[in-house]
Amino acid sequence: MTMPKRDTYTPESLLAVAVEVFNERGYDGTSMEHLSRAAGISKSSIYHHVKGKEELLRLAISRALDGLFGILQEPEARDGRAVERLEHVTRRTTEVLMTELPYVTLLLRVRGNTDTERWAMARRRDFDHEVAELVKQAVADGDLRPDVDARLATRLLFGMINSIVEWYRPSRGGAATADEVADAVVRTAFAGLRI
Repeated sequence: MTMPKRDTYTPESLLAVAVEVFNERGYDGTSMEHLSRAAGISKSSIYHHVKGKEELLRLAISRALDGLFGILQEPEARDGRAVERLEHVTRRTTEVLMTELPYVTLLLRVRGNTDTERWAMARRRDFDHEVAELVKQAVADGDLRPDVDARLATRLLFGMINSIVEWYRPSRGGAATADEVADAVVRTAFAGLRI
């Protein structure tokens, strides 16, 4: 883990360090002492900016969720045939996951042990519900197979996308770009779903 220099410390760099430590140690296994050491600052410096580690968790998870919900507000996700909107959401979800990889990884690892984690899980369900509605509409439009349950298709689609956090490492030489991975996800998913 790279420690930021004290003279370059910012709330954003603290958040980045916290996410790295949470992902490495688990949220429950992380203490303020761990965060302090990793950031190279005192605990009191951390408390100057946040109330505690749960606030850091909420800020990190909010960043991931804001990225995902922002997709649903994009014109391509709101206008046009449902299947085209669904493909856009699928592509952009993959891109956001890869762009915000540590934050989305943390989001996917929450288990509901704190108020913040329960809030995050509820927001994830809201996002999944909106996508499932797009799947249902695309089926009703005759663009997707009617023999695949919309909720199941949504879970399988996001299972594929979410698995990227387990293997994608942008720092590795020869790693696929976000566009290449998003193209592969869309081709793979919709080859099986389209009529």
